[in-house]
Amino acid sequence: MATTLAPVDSREVVRCDHCLLVQFRTVNNLCRRCHASLDEDEPEIAAAPPAPVMMPSHNGHGHLNLAASIRSLRLRNGLSQRQLATRMSVPRTYVSKIENEKATPTLSSLERLARALEVTVPDLLSGGERNRQEEIAELVKDQFIAEMLPFVSQLNGMQMSSILTQIRDLTMRPRRSA
Repeated sequence: MATTLAPVDSREVVRCDHCLLVQFRTVNNLCRRCHASLDEDEPEIAAAPPAPVMMPSHNGHGHLNLAASIRSLRLRNGLSQRQLATRMSVPRTYVSKIENEKATPTLSSLERLARALEVTVPDLLSGGERNRQEEIAELVKDQFIAEMLPFVSQLNGMQMSSILTQIRDLTMRPRRSA
């Protein structure tokens, strides 16, 4: 069952009453997201969900979903879709469509995505896991980090927050040495 919202250039815009997705009426009258019938009187037809776009992985773990990889790297970098889109010089909706598998990025978009997420295209396609493991290994090799590691587990949240704030302040406004 669907609610007709407005005709657009002779194409009917409907909202699926099941998942509330607003969309153009499809040829088969099934919702693009949940595959429920868009007609009140037509029984719901079970349709197989679309297969996710799979990309080859460079970490030896088979295949990885590109959309999940992009979302994971974006969140790991602490970016919103809007911030990522700004870095890429594209609309926020484009990032959303890529992450929700509604659009497949072109090669140039993959390059801009990788640059915006500060990874290489192969890292982007592999979900950045190899890169993340390398980062962790590199951090642990650092003498300062290695000396701090035994104490980190003994700190509470407020202490960790205080130390992080102090480190940020030191790097943003370096103090002059005497």
